Amino acid sequence: MIGYRQTLLVFLLTMLCGDLYAQTSSISPNNTNSPYTRYGYGQLADQGSGNSKAMGGIAYGLRDKYQVNFVNPASYTAVDSLTFIFDGGVSLQNTNFSNGTLKQNARNSSFDYVTMMFRASKWAAISIGLLPYSNVGYNMGETRDIGQVIYYGEGGLHQVYLGAGFKIFKNFSIGANISYLWGDISHTLTQSLPELASSFSYTRQQSMSFTSYKLDLGAQYTQQFGKKHVVTVGAVFSPGHDLSNDASVTDQTGNSSMGYTQTVKDTVATFGIPVTLGGGFTYVYDGRLTVGADVMYQGWSKVSFLNNDETFCNRYKVALGAEYLPNPFGRSYLANVKYRVGAYYSKPYYKIDGVRAANEYGVTAGFGLPIPRTRSILSVSAQYVRTEPTKSAFLTENTFRICVGVTFNERWFFKRKVN
Repeated sequence: MIGYRQTLLVFLLTMLCGDLYAQTSSISPNNTNSPYTRYGYGQLADQGSGNSKAMGGIAYGLRDKYQVNFVNPASYTAVDSLTFIFDGGVSLQNTNFSNGTLKQNARNSSFDYVTMMFRASKWAAISIGLLPYSNVGYNMGETRDIGQVIYYGEGGLHQVYLGAGFKIFKNFSIGANISYLWGDISHTLTQSLPELASSFSYTRQQSMSFTSYKLDLGAQYTQQFGKKHVVTVGAVFSPGHDLSNDASVTDQTGNSSMGYTQTVKDTVATFGIPVTLGGGFTYVYDGRLTVGADVMYQGWSKVSFLNNDETFCNRYKVALGAEYLPNPFGRSYLANVKYRVGAYYSKPYYKIDGVRAANEYGVTAGFGLPIPRTRSILSVSAQYVRTEPTKSAFLTENTFRICVGVTFNERWFFKRKVN
């Protein structure tokens, strides 16, 4: 009971720390300040649990009975029959923006995920979770001949999923996540003449509301070689489709003395999400060393956004990661700490002026810290991410991010014997 209370307390403190830190440190509540989120659905969420985030984001081949790997639902069957897992995480980040002349910093906190997983039978396991899909948050301006122009945006998409994994035979599992996808996004443009600001201003706001679904299908095959070598190969497929939506454009003109004129026009628009294909593998040596690699493709170039079929570029990502556990059977605390590192290279889906806007590089490192007298883990990782523009006119972003997650892992499903 003491271990249970300790784990629950750590979990609650972790989930609250982002909100408390934001209130005391003037951190933006929008989860991001990136000007790139002006385009499309914004910044796509870096999905993955605590161990995945520290290992460069690899997930397709990860198979760990102590953590929820919601990226590949086939991995759910790794959980043992006596375990209930509750997992959650938050992030804190600082980003430096530069256009070659000017620099600016911004800090944000964000909710990353909350999930749970348990065994349903000898051959099936269930997972439920809440995840972000994308975030929009920016506020920037420029001076033109016609006056000052300010751009502002906020919102994002979220998903709640129900997943199941099934063991088809000893070494092969399949799984599926079905998600309810929803959210609101707004993009606002305001124009004004500095010398005549009280006489004239013009504001246009695009508002979009989405409700739809998302389906992820996964598979994993595991093969053991000898007593110390295990290889797992995984793959995930997500079909693309159009999203149900309500979209409108609001135009407002006028001045403070005579009032404003506002018109709202509903827009019949097509929005979509892309086909996603991903594959990867992990190699585990003696239960201590894990190394793996992932590749991912998303077909954004064929997705419509506001009736425009040329809004995005295809997205690609390659990731490498490793985890080292000194001694799985050691009695000392340090022998059971998990050391994690990783790196990735990505081509985001942003397109500006008809060309790909940027490339992205990231390096990660972290620890899996056992919580004393429990089977639970505190995951702490650091990420450095550089968004490199493809044109000098676009912005460079350097982000340092701290991710904190707690995996509540306890034996719930067993019968106590009384002699």
